[in-house]
Amino acid sequence: MEIIFASKNPHKLKEVKAILDKHTIFGIDDLDIDIVEDGKTYYENAYKKAKAVCDATGKFALADDSGIEIDCLNGFPGIYSARFLGGEDYELINNCVLKIMEGVVLEKRGARYVCAAVGAYPDGRVIEGRGVFEGRIGYGKKGENGFGYDPIFYAPRFEKTAAQLPPALKNEISHRAVAFAAIKEALKCSE
Repeated sequence: MEIIFASKNPHKLKEVKAILDKHTIFGIDDLDIDIVEDGKTYYENAYKKAKAVCDATGKFALADDSGIEIDCLNGFPGIYSARFLGGEDYELINNCVLKIMEGVVLEKRGARYVCAAVGAYPDGRVIEGRGVFEGRIGYGKKGENGFGYDPIFYAPRFEKTAAQLPPALKNEISHRAVAFAAIKEALKCSE
């Protein structure tokens, strides 16, 4: 199946292509479409993006919205994760998060990545998936893989940050992997 993935983020596109490897997936770099993510939930933002791209192209479109929720910051940055401090410089963003959390004890460093994925069909049908990847904020940056908050997101189960995990493993266990596994199942049912 041909899928338009409603994102200009090359890192997300690469992850989604790896997860949905049986499908042909295109990004929206060539589309002149600007979608404001002003929803109050991950689902609202993902739905808005998928629906807008589906309407613009007349094709099945898939989108996600994801973020990191930090317990001691009452879930912040949450849906604002990609826009925190302008959202472009993750070196700056990760340094800022680490600075804010200086002195926070291990038990209060809990965090999770959350992902909502939505697929919109031209006939109005919608499929969805949700995934959560539990962990905590580390005490420094480690690893070269991944993107965004991955160098500071520590996964205790693997004793590594998300940026230290091999990409193939991350694409099996991450919040995006879980959300898109549900999408993959829903696609099988709708074919």
